[in-house]
Amino acid sequence: MKKILIIQSINESGPKLLTDHPDYEFEIIEDINDPSLKEKIEDCDGASLRTAKLSSEIINLGKKLKIISRHGVGYDNIDLDTCKKNDITVAITATANAVAVAEHVMFMLLNISKRKSMYDDCVKKGNFIDRNKLPKTIEIWGKNILIAGFGRIGQCLIKRCLGFEMNVFVYDPFVSAEKIESFGGKKVDDLKEAVKTMDAISLHIPLNDETKNMINLDLLKTMKKNCIIINAARGGIINETDLDKALNDNLIFGAGMDVFEIEPPELNNPLLKNDKVFLSPHTAAFTEECMIRMGKETIQNIIDFFDEKLEKSKTVKL
Repeated sequence: MKKILIIQSINESGPKLLTDHPDYEFEIIEDINDPSLKEKIEDCDGASLRTAKLSSEIINLGKKLKIISRHGVGYDNIDLDTCKKNDITVAITATANAVAVAEHVMFMLLNISKRKSMYDDCVKKGNFIDRNKLPKTIEIWGKNILIAGFGRIGQCLIKRCLGFEMNVFVYDPFVSAEKIESFGGKKVDDLKEAVKTMDAISLHIPLNDETKNMINLDLLKTMKKNCIIINAARGGIINETDLDKALNDNLIFGAGMDVFEIEPPELNNPLLKNDKVFLSPHTAAFTEECMIRMGKETIQNIIDFFDEKLEKSKTVKL
């Protein structure tokens, strides 16, 4: 009987796979800071994890631990060096959240370009008569959008952008021009040059030493004044202080942020009070349908691992 520790609850569709499987038992622990976690992880064969950080100390306690399955596609909250040292496989829900995140990007892009908050407030506050005084919105039809990162989310997003008849450019050093063109996009090799002509930019890249603060004030200064930038990938890719300044100085039109360098963001984070940024609390994948898919895939990855059927595309290279 294999023991699985579910760290932070997931949709019931996931644990049900274990309930229905005769070879598994599981336990759910809600709080990563629960003192009993250290004791419980010692006896488990596999674990699932949502957003909490799993430190080297905790991982090292899992003497029987063979797999950690992430409820999501990012893995910067797991100490990968320790996993490599202990020969622990790290899996991600590679196929579950692409549609939800792509839709969330379009949701942000449309809300920002159509000045949703301002126009909504105009009517709700009884200022309908002032409609001609409102700043005009902008169209996304015929505009240039850069998708930075062309994994499953980027590939879902391009279809939606083309549906709005946008011109789609893709920056991803690891994807061929032929593949990008097969989706209807155009590959760009130089990010710094590409952003100069974009009306929108959507980030779908991992956070690492190379991408941290990749979007900074120097780069923001080169962008068009009508540009909208959206980050539904990982906090820290955009320098938040620089973004706030760029918005206040009208260097770009607006921004959408689903992720932050510190989560939850500190109350003194200037972006929380900036009317030109549209915020959501790291919930791009929080659709009803996606939570079911992610719950199932998180646990199915564990089962597939022990059945020696886990696809390589769902594992993190350590």
